[in-house]
Parts: sequence; structure tokens; C-alpha cells
Amino acid sequence: QQGELNSFLWTIRRDPPAYLFGTIHVPYTRVWDFIPDNSKAAFHTSSSVYFELDLTDPYTISGLASCQMLPHGENLQDVLPRELYRRLKRHLDYIKLMLPHWMTPDQRGKGLYADYLFNAIAGNWERKRPVWVMLMVNSLTETDIRSRGVPVLDLYLAQEAERMKKKTGAVERVEEQCHPLNGLNFSQV
Repeated sequence: QQGELNSFLWTIRRDPPAYLFGTIHVPYTRVWDFIPDNSKAAFHTSSSVYFELDLTDPYTISGLASCQMLPHGENLQDVLPRELYRRLKRHLDYIKLMLPHWMTPDQRGKGLYADYLFNAIAGNWERKRPVWVMLMVNSLTETDIRSRGVPVLDLYLAQEAERMKKKTGAVERVEEQCHPLNGLNFSQV
């Protein structure tokens, strides 16, 4: 039955075979049980694994963080319409207020504090480009907060690949991810 599921796995017939697997950026625990055995077997038997980005590389993470920022001296308040900025600020104040209620006992047991979590997700939001603020706000839901601390599927697979001593790499650079999003005009965002 599991073998009949759509696995988002493509096989490139060569010797040895190569695979292309489409992942999504959600906590792996939400989807792991639904990933068919053939996809997991392809991952386990592969000696090399290449990801969209290398999420285990500190330079990738810092590059992603810096590409989200507005040009030096600009703030979100300067680029958003006044009423939209006010609504956004009120919404983020609400999120900050609700965060302690949304956190799980397990998160608290690991020493996670609501203020720390809010700053980790939304810190410096007033300096970010609108497209990145939109993506951030979309991830500030109770369900997503309760999943914080669980790696997204891509990162989980990258961590597993490293643990299994597989050769890893990335098919894209940070700039290839950032420039298209940063190139969207305000009406598109």
C-alpha cells in the first residue's frame, strides 16, 4: 500500500541510479510517516546527497539572514503604507503576547523562552524587506510555533546525511534564492 503512494521521487536511470526528490519546508515530523519506503531507501542507499541549499553551513545561514535586510538606513516603516505597518505591528504584538500560551511543555522543558523564540523568529523585523516579513508572518501561527525546534524536512535529511557520513552539497547558492524574491515589486508581495 505504501509503495503505491506518490513519493515525489524521480529516478534517473543510470549506473548507479540517481534520484531527484521534492521536499517541502515543513517540520519533518509532519510528513515523515507519509514518505514512501522507496524514497527512504533511495536516501539510505545513496552515497551523495545534494540539497537545494546547504542548511548546515553557517555561511549559508548568515547569507540568508543578510539578504533579507533592507538597504542600510531603510526601515520597514519607510517602505510600507502607514496603515499596513500599524496593522503588522499590532499583529506582531499579539503574537508576542500569545507565544507563551502556544509553546509546548517540551519546548519549555528544553529551556526555550517565549521572548527568545519571538526574537529568533521575528527579531529585527523592522529592518527586513517586505517579502521576508510576509513569509515570517505566515510562519507565526500556533501550529508552527508548536513545531519550533523540530527541523524542517530538508534540514533533517541534511543532518541525517552528515550523520551517515554521506557526501553532501547544494545545487543553489543563497543569491539564487534571494535575488528573485528581493526582485519582487511591492504589488507582487
